[in-house]
Amino acid sequence: MGNTLEWYDWSVYAIFAPFFATQFFVGAGPTAALLSTLAVFAVGFIMRPIGGFLFGWLADRRGRRFSMTASMLLMAAGSLVIGVAPNHTQIGIWAAVILVAARLSQGLAHGGEIAASYTYIAEIAPPARRGLWSTSLYVSVTAGIVLATLIGAGITSTLGDAAIGDWAWRIPFLFGGLLGLVGLYLRRTLPETEAFTEEAKLPGEGTGQSLQSTRDLLRGLAANKVSLVRIVGLTLGVTVVYYTWAIGISGFAISAKDVPASGALWASVIANIFFMLTLPVWGLLSDRFGRKPIFITFSIAFIVLPYPLFESLDDSPVRLALVMMVALFFLGAFVGIMPAYFAELFPTAVRASGIGVPYSFIVAIFGGTAPYVLTSLAGKDLEWIFVLYTIVLAAIGLITTVLTPETKGRKLV
Repeated sequence: MGNTLEWYDWSVYAIFAPFFATQFFVGAGPTAALLSTLAVFAVGFIMRPIGGFLFGWLADRRGRRFSMTASMLLMAAGSLVIGVAPNHTQIGIWAAVILVAARLSQGLAHGGEIAASYTYIAEIAPPARRGLWSTSLYVSVTAGIVLATLIGAGITSTLGDAAIGDWAWRIPFLFGGLLGLVGLYLRRTLPETEAFTEEAKLPGEGTGQSLQSTRDLLRGLAANKVSLVRIVGLTLGVTVVYYTWAIGISGFAISAKDVPASGALWASVIANIFFMLTLPVWGLLSDRFGRKPIFITFSIAFIVLPYPLFESLDDSPVRLALVMMVALFFLGAFVGIMPAYFAELFPTAVRASGIGVPYSFIVAIFGGTAPYVLTSLAGKDLEWIFVLYTIVLAAIGLITTVLTPETKGRKLV
């Protein structure tokens, strides 16, 4: 539930960007305003590597629960600030400054969420079912996206585009800020993982602290540099695919394909619910046949599928839903078991940081910019460049997977 709330706060920005863009950026028309707003979306990713290191360090030193609670509060605070922020008409350029500051804080929190939650779910899962258990993380991620999209679809259907562009876009951000209180309670009641408490070295073991210093952490990461490089290679393609098809495609369809806003949001809801339902299938398959065959399936799919997927899009919400369902089904082959596979590549002492730092760094560069790059190229009729970009990154992921050892059933020590 805590993960759902955090991803709701993060995702609601991308979903509602087409509606509030002109509230913060004025001058060159709605398309330019949307690009500026998506640029701020990308700016939020700049802080994610820092958050991955900071909260990863906290998770490896103070415990997984402590890190996840702190990141939840910071994310909710950023959402609340956006919800009450004055617009450009009221305070001029300072409106954009406030928006950027809020997104930077959310980026910091989100980098930390990845580091701690991936580690937590992998460490509490039974080894023989770690792939299945790890899918619960992206089920909750998608639940957050669906919740944000449902609210958007409901507001658009009842109040109309004019109202949502004027003032109603603030509702989901304010709601997200209030949900932070629920997240605080849920996160504080989590038990710490056995792997971490066994690693702790302080007198009174089990108090939730490790003696590991920052220097020790850096040495530990250096000793696992091969795994760090593997995370980079594996993440390149999936982050672009994810932020294109799970997060940004509804805004792209509205602005570039003239899909009605309400229809695009409902299409996203339907496709993401389908995504949630199919994720456990990939987890079960990975527990039986291994992580590598499932990752290879994803890579081959997104070497073959990007061009026909984009070519199939038009102004139909029904077609958008069907195309998204195909893309998200094969995306699930990677993201569903990603927490398990990534966690199995690192020892306990540096697991959260080892996952959080390289993953957040690559997501910041490639994932956060994906909606902006796609929208910008589409405006120049150059979508084929984005398609080629996706294929090349998926191919890198395929090569990395082939060169990475199988980890199914590995004990986390």
